[in-house]
Amino acid sequence: MISKYRQLFNKQFSAQKYEDFQNDIAEDFNYRPTFRMAETPFFISKELKKQLLEGCQDVIDLIRRPDFKSLTEKSLELNTKVPNEDEHTNFLAIDFGICEENGQVIPKLIEVQGFPSLFNYQYVLYEKFKKYYPFLEELTPFIDGITAADYFKTLDEVICNGLPKQNVILLEIEPEKQNTKIDFYYCRRDIGIPILCVTDLIKDGNKLFYKNENQELIQVKRIYNRVIFDELELRKDLKLNFSFSDELEVEWAGHPNWFFRISKYILPMLKGPYFIETTLLSDLKEIPKDLENYVLKPLFSFSGSGVIFHVTKGDIEAVKEKELYILQKKVNYLPIVQSPDGKVKVEVRVLCVWKKQDPSPTLLCNLVRLSRGEMIGVKFNKDKDWVGGTLGLFEK
Repeated sequence: MISKYRQLFNKQFSAQKYEDFQNDIAEDFNYRPTFRMAETPFFISKELKKQLLEGCQDVIDLIRRPDFKSLTEKSLELNTKVPNEDEHTNFLAIDFGICEENGQVIPKLIEVQGFPSLFNYQYVLYEKFKKYYPFLEELTPFIDGITAADYFKTLDEVICNGLPKQNVILLEIEPEKQNTKIDFYYCRRDIGIPILCVTDLIKDGNKLFYKNENQELIQVKRIYNRVIFDELELRKDLKLNFSFSDELEVEWAGHPNWFFRISKYILPMLKGPYFIETTLLSDLKEIPKDLENYVLKPLFSFSGSGVIFHVTKGDIEAVKEKELYILQKKVNYLPIVQSPDGKVKVEVRVLCVWKKQDPSPTLLCNLVRLSRGEMIGVKFNKDKDWVGGTLGLFEK
């Protein structure tokens, strides 16, 4: 998108430098991420940044509506409702595909999640890229050009809410087996909170505890929640000592209800130039004849699971719980990143946090995924290069 930086990067790129870059990340914790690290950042022009921010603001305007909770209450009826929900989400991830429409580049909203993403890892990624490509110092991954100190101060406030670090935990299902565990490691290093599995928690009355390395019982006062409920539902083998539906004396950094409220469930409510025609299957009046132009998606799945890209009439008719699926018009992803052998498609995820006392979310940074396949997900990019997870860089 910014030809000056694309040319500079591609000129300086080498397979050896890419290998050194990956090894550098792996050496931090003697662990190499299991997801593919893309070779390059995405250079975001001022015009595209303006469009992304306008699209984000339209999403935020909907979420800030006084009647938003009533609009999304049904999403909780379809899922596990967790008590003690706060006034608004702490986290917001807004995904845009970089597309072409009427010959113009335009971001189109693909998904929105009231859930945290790789906040800590993304900062490290920026530092590593600068180490191997020093000219990237001229650019920033931060939306408003904040400093690294400001970034971590904001993250700390949202995750910990001023509580002692030992009383705040990052909670996951078998965190050591998750693809995103590199982010957990950086979070523990930079924020200073322990990482725990859901099976590690001990319930006593309406309080939760865990045992530290000295086997002392420590009360959990706030949970930085990274648990995806559809994964939890599948793990019948896990023996939990508490239930998410219990009335607990605990704060949430990312209350689980917001995962459902702010999800594909709200896509049909969003109208405008940055949004895609989306219909809840239960509201579909008739099945379109041009189904090759549509994709069928479950509302609450994660990482693209359950998506039917080449949808048929039979697929739609076979869905029993039609209130749990959407039919979405396909968009024309524009191959826009110049690799050594062709162009690559892009999705930009704008990462936001929402402090308890603030009237609106803060747009912090971003995550980018590159693809050569039909879709962005891993299964569409096997054995390909210049694909995978990276970050977008803005002009300062």
